[in-house]
Amino acid sequence: MKAKLHILTIIIAAVVAMALTSCREDDVIFIPEEVQVSNPEFSEVGGFYLLNEGNMGSNKCTLDYYDFSTGIYTRNIYGNANPNVPKELGDVGNDLKVYGNRLYAVINCSNKVEVMDKSTAKRIGQEDIPNCRYIAFHKGYAYVTSYAGPVVIDPEYDQIGYVAKVDTASLQVVAQCLVGYQPDDIEIVDDKIYVANSGGYRVPNYERTVSVIDIETFKVEETIDVDINLSRLVADKHGGLWIATRGDYYQVESSLYCYDVRKRRIVKHLDVPVSNMCIEGDSIYVVSSAWSNVTMSNRVTFAVIDVVKQEPVSENFITDGTEAEIKAPYGVSVNPISHDIYLTDARNMVNPGYLHCYDRTGVRKWSVRTGDVPAHIAFLGENKNEN
Repeated sequence: MKAKLHILTIIIAAVVAMALTSCREDDVIFIPEEVQVSNPEFSEVGGFYLLNEGNMGSNKCTLDYYDFSTGIYTRNIYGNANPNVPKELGDVGNDLKVYGNRLYAVINCSNKVEVMDKSTAKRIGQEDIPNCRYIAFHKGYAYVTSYAGPVVIDPEYDQIGYVAKVDTASLQVVAQCLVGYQPDDIEIVDDKIYVANSGGYRVPNYERTVSVIDIETFKVEETIDVDINLSRLVADKHGGLWIATRGDYYQVESSLYCYDVRKRRIVKHLDVPVSNMCIEGDSIYVVSSAWSNVTMSNRVTFAVIDVVKQEPVSENFITDGTEAEIKAPYGVSVNPISHDIYLTDARNMVNPGYLHCYDRTGVRKWSVRTGDVPAHIAFLGENKNEN
């Protein structure tokens, strides 16, 4: 389906541009742009936000929105919703989640968690957390991983990372728990917080552990040895915690582990490279463009893992041959109602990327241009009023 561009009126664009320019001086201004990408679709999922990471140091993190009821995709909505916020979202968007009636964006190098109204994307406030990475929620609190120190690549880097406990009512950090070096993804299972420690700044002296925090005492009660340079986590409903490792980009390849939280041991190791993954029902959707410094190429994957069988059931969830058009698969998410698959392509990691929508059989339905380095999707309830 060819996208039909809905151009904003010249008058509105001019007014918005002047307003933004007056308060942001020489910052680059991006005007919101609407694109009709599909026919209206009515379901319990009313829409989703897409966080575009942008490149480090470019201050080009942006937020897009897709409305199922209209079929319209709107690029860069944050600036229009918040004309008086300087520099818009900031530098490198690392995670995006909905909790209650709020939308939380973790902005890594801007050292903040941006908090917005989920219906309007209007800014409510922010929590300052240095080098923050990923976020999870439990009983009124947000838990945010933090590298704690600045961006420095040094094998002797000695800054231990931590998890910040944030009161979502006051947006204040109420406690911190030290974990490992450069903690990345975070999952909460049965009142335990699991944190994937990467040690990514300490190359080649990577971390290789998952820290387990008791949520009541907010103290580390166990450290699980897994593999080097851990990255993403997803939990299934059968007690499996799936742990991805990036490897060392040389001899140790990216792969996927399953840790049984009840048996407290690793029960499976799969030779499946992972850049990003999501879980829907009993299926984990995996995408990767895992780089190798040996072959000087990416290992591209579009796999599906059955969490019950604990094995891949598909090496490619794309069935129409369009995977050949995707340059750098980067993010993946699945609509919990329609089971449509949303796949982002970061392309050259510098210019705007693309979002592709596939139906549950792997046939592409539509595509749309996004911001730079599209990565993280957060679904909303009907009319953006319910989760």
